[in-house]
Amino acid sequence: MSRRANREKVFQVLFSADYYAPEEMGEQIRLFFADEEERFFEKKMEEAEEKGVKGAPEELILPASFAKSREEVTKRVESILPRIPELDKKLDEKIDGWDTTRIGRVELTVLRLALYEMLYDDEISEAVAINEAVEIAKKYGQEKSSEFINGVLAKFTA
Repeated sequence: MSRRANREKVFQVLFSADYYAPEEMGEQIRLFFADEEERFFEKKMEEAEEKGVKGAPEELILPASFAKSREEVTKRVESILPRIPELDKKLDEKIDGWDTTRIGRVELTVLRLALYEMLYDDEISEAVAINEAVEIAKKYGQEKSSEFINGVLAKFTA
């Protein structure tokens, strides 16, 4: 899987962090990937049916990229989760007239992920972290989410 696809998966799993106790997040990660694998197999079954194959195709195996993606996403999520209070504090310090309790869950999750990448991931430049955050905000956020995300994260580069 591409880095972008994995980043989006990290975002999707992190989104649930505000809705589950920290000790439940391991199970949430497992369920996330179980759903993804189920969708993969359903798609393969549909493709087989379209080709006229009756029953399950003989080779219905998950690609190795699924295991690698699961490992990378799990590692990243497990690195971010304990830092959420610290990330939120840093965001609260930079957001004028707002705090993290007033930010939408999509936007907050995007900000947490991007700020983590900016502060702790030496392999990702600030510009890439911001650009990817803006793209995720465009896909999952509201109309002005990407502008808000860009504005907040820009404060961390100055």
